[in-house]
This record gives sequence, C-alpha cells and structure tokens, in this order.
Amino acid sequence: MSASPATRLRRLLSAALAAGALVGAAAVPAAAHDDDRHGHRGQHSSIVIGDVQHDGRGRDNRALNREWVEVKNTGRNAVNLRGFTLTDQQGNRYRFNHLRLEGRSSIKVHTGNGHDTHRDVYQDRHHQIWDERDTATLRDTRGNVIDTESWGHRGHHDNHRR
Repeated sequence: MSASPATRLRRLLSAALAAGALVGAAAVPAAAHDDDRHGHRGQHSSIVIGDVQHDGRGRDNRALNREWVEVKNTGRNAVNLRGFTLTDQQGNRYRFNHLRLEGRSSIKVHTGNGHDTHRDVYQDRHHQIWDERDTATLRDTRGNVIDTESWGHRGHHDNHRR
C-alpha cells in the first residue's frame, strides 16, 4: 500500500528541514573559524593604539603638543569614540567627547591645548603625562580594556589585543 500524497509531502518536508538544520549546524563552526582568521575581536575590535610620541621636552604648549598618542580605526566602518578613555600609568585620563573616527583613519590625542579637528584632539593639560617609561590604556564606554601600549620598559613593548 502506498502513502498518500499528503503523507509523502510531509515526509519530504521533514527530510528537507532536517537536511537544512544539518547544513546550518555545519556552517556555524566554519563562520566562527573565518572570523578568527581575520582577527575580529568583538564590537570594538578595530580600535587600537597606534604610534606614541612621549616625553615632549619642555613645559610650553608647543612641547606638550609634541607629546601624543595615536588612536587608529583599522576597520572599514566608522566608530563613535564618545565615552572611550585613554589613561597613563599614573591615572591621568582623557575622555573622548563625541568623535566619529572614520574607517581606516586615525586621530592623535595631544597633551597640550589646541582646537580639536578630525585628525587631532587636545587634552588641554599644562604638564607632561606620557613619561619615557609608561603605558597607554584605551578603554571603551564600559571600562573594558580595548588596547594597551607600553614603552621604555627594556625597550618598546606593544600589548595590542589582536
């Protein structure tokens, strides 16, 4: 006795759904592996500390502005850095205001006074903060460490979280 057309259709649909579930389950690990290979580190993975110019000799504003930390967006998409912080080992902290950092671009955070632009922002400080032995730490709006950069401790040391 053969199955009715409705029964055959239900069996065919069940088999197709089961096959789809197996294919979907097999694809998940492949996608996760692909993400790891490209270095994705989560929501703020593209934001890193770039170059550092520390210890700008002198106490005038010009010397203070020769002291800076570069923050880079290595990704394609813009990221709003509002609420992100940049700190040194002594606890000096700079909090970013509304700042949209375009993809594949960078901004220098200068110690002294100046007018903020899309390439340079200023902490408006009257003294040096980056010593010849120091660590810059970049945190997101929740206080999670995004990246660190250390220097002067037996040579330059880079702690990028990649």
